Amino acid sequence: MTGHIGDFAQWVEDLAALWAEWSADTPGPHVLVGHSMGGHLILRAAAEGKIKPDALVLVAPMLGLGGRMPPVLMHGVARLMSACGDLRRPAWKWGEIPGEPPASRAHLLTHDPDRYEDELWWRSQRPELVMGPGSWGWVERGYASMRGLYAPDVLERMTVPTLILATTEDKLVSYPAIAAAAARLPRAELVIFGEEARHEILREADPARRRALDAIDEFLPRQS
Repeated sequence: MTGHIGDFAQWVEDLAALWAEWSADTPGPHVLVGHSMGGHLILRAAAEGKIKPDALVLVAPMLGLGGRMPPVLMHGVARLMSACGDLRRPAWKWGEIPGEPPASRAHLLTHDPDRYEDELWWRSQRPELVMGPGSWGWVERGYASMRGLYAPDVLERMTVPTLILATTEDKLVSYPAIAAAAARLPRAELVIFGEEARHEILREADPARRRALDAIDEFLPRQS
């Protein structure tokens, strides 16, 4: 169940291939919506010119991870841990029961117990899709990919209208990193949530979720 990848570029190339087929076969406008790591990947693909969407929607995008150390130091730690053993081994503990998510996980994701239970139902129905902790290789490649986006002029050259939904209470990705990226993107709009929303903003309780969907509904027609 450990999430591992040789390099995030593999996912970017997968997305580029999907994009080429989808955009050729379907009428526009073409919009990509990405959550967490998915948000990171669609932003990177657009920044690298691998895709050319009419708009992006990033929901709690992974532009920084938790922790108080600077990304360069965290990246160094991940490199060291990857070099010290099997880089496919999990970087953190999954749960008290093998194969089961920790009881505290729900409190990192959403205030809505029913929407969290829906995820657990799908886990039981589609066990082949279950994903646990990331590997040390994933962590190291994740930092490498994020630092690539931090490089000078990468975000500043982005011309794609981008809506970003983020919460200051996120314990999985870094809100300060998201806010800093939004400030660098020339055509970004940042919608900020507080204690009413955790990481899974689109699976939140109705008041926060409705606000998020309303923001998307208001943003997209202006980009067509």
